[in-house]
Amino acid sequence: MTKGQIASEDQATIVVLLIEDDRRLADLTAQYLRKHDLVVMIVHDGKSGLAEAMRVRYDVILLDLMLPGIDGLEVCRKIRRHSDVPIIMLTARDEEADCVMGLELGADDYVTKPFSSRELLARIRTCVRRSRGKTGPAHRALQVGGLKIAPGSMMAVLDGIELDLTAYEFELLRIFAERAGRVLSREQLLDLAKGNSEEFFDRSIDVHISRLRHKLGDDPKKPNLIKTVRGTGYMFASGEQYDAG
Repeated sequence: MTKGQIASEDQATIVVLLIEDDRRLADLTAQYLRKHDLVVMIVHDGKSGLAEAMRVRYDVILLDLMLPGIDGLEVCRKIRRHSDVPIIMLTARDEEADCVMGLELGADDYVTKPFSSRELLARIRTCVRRSRGKTGPAHRALQVGGLKIAPGSMMAVLDGIELDLTAYEFELLRIFAERAGRVLSREQLLDLAKGNSEEFFDRSIDVHISRLRHKLGDDPKKPNLIKTVRGTGYMFASGEQYDAG
């Protein structure tokens, strides 16, 4: 598959890179996704998957954690150094620590094997909508203190410096900015970000917020922007909120 081939596809088409060493699972997953009009490229090892992810801009990457050669966590780490493409981890591991580590490295979501193909398709579409800035109705530009957010272009600027955010991080920041001064529970944040709190372990939102704080330059021990409200959730506290456009 070449850049030209992907560029010639209809703009609404979702182009997927599936990095999975289980060939039967990969073929069955690709078959299902293709029936629903997605374009799927399959790679069976970490080294080849990383090379393909660097060669072509995909709409989403499905990344198995247990890969020969370079494991999925290392592939995720290296992709994130160069790209903000949405990454969904595929893992047979039940331990929360593995999923947390993947999210900390920059993955946007995860599904645990054996997974429902229908659920995976829904997760893919949700990630792509976020990445394309189509998570909901059009939002006006916002400014909260020194933070400026342009949802249409998915651009966030803090004190004159553009932030390098993943689609999920941008969506969380937009949600916080629109509700500055309000305390939001983890369940509210997951729901507002178009997730389902029953499909996420509780710490997933904490990991995303930890990464977001880091990119905002917010001291995790004494944050000024995203404050932790013990036993309740989080609050964005950055001055007066007003429309900027």
